[in-house]
Amino acid sequence: MLDDDFNKERAILIRDLADRAVDPFIKQRLLALSVRYEAPVLATTVTPVFIGKQRISENERG
Repeated sequence: MLDDDFNKERAILIRDLADRAVDPFIKQRLLALSVRYEAPVLATTVTPVFIGKQRISENERG
């Protein structure tokens, strides 16, 4: 399994390549790919949600 540091570094590398891309189509594809490497990092954060007095996480809401 890939770790978060690898994903962060890969996203940075791909964004750097996107900055160098001349073709706008390739640039957009690379930026979209970089988001996919960032997504696992973003998905691990859980924001608590309060319903009445009960606290649940977003993952439990379904």
